[in-house]
Amino acid sequence: MWKQYRRTVEILQALLITGLPFLRINGQSALRFDIGELRLYVFGTVIWIREFYLLLAAILFMLLFITFVTAIFGRIWCGWLCPQTVLLDLSESLAGRIGPKNGKTARNLLLFPLSAMVSLTMIWYFVPPLETMKALFTSVPITAFFLVLWVLVYLELAFLGRKFCMSVCPYAMMQNALFDKDTLVIEYDQSRDDTCMKCDSCVQVCPVGIDIKQGLSTRCIACAECIDACRAKSEPRGLPPFPNYKGRIMRAKTFWMGGITAAAGILLTLIMVLRPPVDFLITRDQEPLPQGLNRYSWTVYNNSGRALDLELSATPDVTVIGEHTFRLKPFEAVRGKVLLKASGTVRNVRFTLSGNGISIRKDAGFL
Repeated sequence: MWKQYRRTVEILQALLITGLPFLRINGQSALRFDIGELRLYVFGTVIWIREFYLLLAAILFMLLFITFVTAIFGRIWCGWLCPQTVLLDLSESLAGRIGPKNGKTARNLLLFPLSAMVSLTMIWYFVPPLETMKALFTSVPITAFFLVLWVLVYLELAFLGRKFCMSVCPYAMMQNALFDKDTLVIEYDQSRDDTCMKCDSCVQVCPVGIDIKQGLSTRCIACAECIDACRAKSEPRGLPPFPNYKGRIMRAKTFWMGGITAAAGILLTLIMVLRPPVDFLITRDQEPLPQGLNRYSWTVYNNSGRALDLELSATPDVTVIGEHTFRLKPFEAVRGKVLLKASGTVRNVRFTLSGNGISIRKDAGFL
């Protein structure tokens, strides 16, 4: 039963991760980091590298969410959602159809194309899928990244596999500090040990090779394989499975930790939604110029998914020299310079960026 549920979740997750780069919102990938422009596209909006506080807020929310899920639901990520678990389960399931004699060899062969797909998917989160496929064997950087990732992913899955979960994975090590007596875990019912048939079916199906009858183990990934294996033997005898989920989900910790996590998520969403559609920065250049002339460098960031026609103007007592009207594409940054000529004594200048219902004012000094 649990295995069927887990397979469904794994398939949905695999489809989501692989398909997300193809989803386009406002003309851009739903989730992608543009290395060249140092900007992160996130579901219809963009986070620029200068807005590092937003990335910190997102990381804080993810840490709170992971802590909450782990403290309440245990290692649900490891056994049900981890991409490594999904790939290993998929390859083992397909290899099992070929036959048990060649199971390991078949699994390693199946991991070869799966690793290539994982490598491509990872690149798609930095370069759009269509661009990646066009440049896959014509662009040296993309080809090199693809081949290196392919080899590394394959070696990790084929030769390290579940050992990574038990020894290297930092998340697995962190869980010891987050678990409590009510955290959801898979535990063997020692009170019924005298009625157990000791068939060791639970041990034989365990992907990490532990004996659940020996008590809780930090290596357990909560995949529930042992529960299904035991149920197949115990149900004909009218008995519930000996290993089973144990814990208390609805408790005080669930509400206060869930409340903090939800508040952080709402705050992050509000920060993103309430951001201005355009950010405007302007500074005076430190360079020697004749009296009455000042040069300014400006940058305009379009945080919206629509094109904008904007004009840069200044106070009436100065003349703007240079390109000061421009069209800003969706999620684009434009930089430029203007020269100001004063007709009299001027100490400060007020710049105005306007157009498409937008009006932003910035003050700058004048020498």
